[in-house]
Amino acid sequence: MASSLSPLSSDSSSRRGGWITFPFITGTMAGLTLAAGGWVSNLIVYLIQEFNVKSIDAAQVSNVMNGSTSFFPVIGAIIADSFLGSFPVISVSSFISLLGISLLALTATLSSLKPQPCVIGSELCQPTTKLQLAILYTSITLASIGLGGTRFTLATIGANQFDKPKNQSTFFNWFFFTFYVASVASATVIVYVEDNVGWKWGFALCAIANLISLAIFLSGTRFYRFDKPQGSPFIGLARVIVATTRKRNLQISSDESKDYYYGHGRVTDVVAAPPSKSFRLLNRAAQKIEGDIKPDGSILKPWRLCTVQQVEDFKTLVRILPLWSSSIFLGTPIAVQSSLTILQALSMDRHLGPHFKIPAGSILVVVLISCALFLAVIDRFLCPMWQKLIGRFPSPLQRIGLGHVLNVLSMAVSALVESKRLKIAKDHQLQDQPAGAITPMLALWLFPQLVLVGVGEAFHFPGQVALYYQEFPVPLRSTSTAMISLIIGISFYLSTGLIDFVRRVTSWLPDNINNGKLENVYWMLVVVGVVNFGYYLVCANLYKYQNVSDADSSDDK
Repeated sequence: MASSLSPLSSDSSSRRGGWITFPFITGTMAGLTLAAGGWVSNLIVYLIQEFNVKSIDAAQVSNVMNGSTSFFPVIGAIIADSFLGSFPVISVSSFISLLGISLLALTATLSSLKPQPCVIGSELCQPTTKLQLAILYTSITLASIGLGGTRFTLATIGANQFDKPKNQSTFFNWFFFTFYVASVASATVIVYVEDNVGWKWGFALCAIANLISLAIFLSGTRFYRFDKPQGSPFIGLARVIVATTRKRNLQISSDESKDYYYGHGRVTDVVAAPPSKSFRLLNRAAQKIEGDIKPDGSILKPWRLCTVQQVEDFKTLVRILPLWSSSIFLGTPIAVQSSLTILQALSMDRHLGPHFKIPAGSILVVVLISCALFLAVIDRFLCPMWQKLIGRFPSPLQRIGLGHVLNVLSMAVSALVESKRLKIAKDHQLQDQPAGAITPMLALWLFPQLVLVGVGEAFHFPGQVALYYQEFPVPLRSTSTAMISLIIGISFYLSTGLIDFVRRVTSWLPDNINNGKLENVYWMLVVVGVVNFGYYLVCANLYKYQNVSDADSSDDK
């Protein structure tokens, strides 16, 4: 792997770009991931222990925050593509993140910015003032905006430094490897400091890591290749909708050579393919009428006429939308499980030996480790074995399907483990004790469900990236990876609504989970997962690959 990084000159004729930018971009990624992971991983515990927030409410705040940090990359990508470019977005977002984490560190340092701790053994706690909550949530909001503005934009500016797809692929491998290593480090080392040394020291480490990463990024300015904003591809999609609506009464023409607009200067029968027969009502957007075209052949009214290619790009997104929607309900159970697992860990014995105690916020690192390890297993063993047996590599749809199955199994294991935990809690009469009572059951019991989630992600996450990148129109391929972020964001928001709904209509999720029925929530997620898997199978069977040649070539690699 090291040999791939040996060239230090650009792979283009330009003096900027190339492998010389690699240390700056991956160094920035490592620092920002350390900074973000240090506070994101342990946010639930911080809210409960330092701000007297009820356990389920803390989980809800965490879900909203995770959803926001997944929505913000989409906004950051649009701003970068349309107006500013990647470099300003990353620089400003890193500074905003630094402000948010620094303010969060102040809430842990100054006693006036947080309430007094609850009395041990009592549920009587001093309420948090509006000013304290305002400062706390302002810090979380700023840190979330900063994290969202850098998460995917860094990958974009990194890939833009290379011309050859091989070099871009090598960059992505090292980029995500750095991300996983930094995520594991932040979820273990920094979280351990927060739990055992002090919150202020842990958050201070996060702020220092953020500051160093910003300095690393800016120090590489003279080496970066800067791309000018090309305009958002979403504008072209919006034009298709508007033009179709405005021409809704127009009779669809069958003369493909004369009545449709293929672009300024295009030779219809040689260069461009005719409009497809599917979703024919959208063809009106590319159908020419009087007053749409200038004398030189260019578009006179952009919101009344689109090119055939723009219409076909929109149709591609419509075709893939059902598959994309099924991934939302693949991510929602994972989002619910991630927050509730931390609450389970807080009420279990987290000791490994007499001297070490696993921080509750670090329990989810099992997902990262199992995902990273199984990615190597899939790449080196399972895919070659599949190719020998079947004759080709598993398709993206097959990988996503396996991810669905493993996700359902994980929720079933979660329900069984929680049933065992509740039985032990009742045997020791912990349901009537204050929230926070420890069940004499090792937190290691949570590992199998987390390993299954990680292995499932190793299948469905790369499968989704490959599917969207392969199937999205070429002008939208830079946006295809942001669709994953959008799925994650929607999933976390849906998980928040789902937990709130369960709390309103059932008694399964009280503040003291020892007195609840958390296993019923997991069984409900099993049912949701099974139904969603059936929906996915229908969508996958009906879907036809648009870029068949790309699919075949990707299988041969």
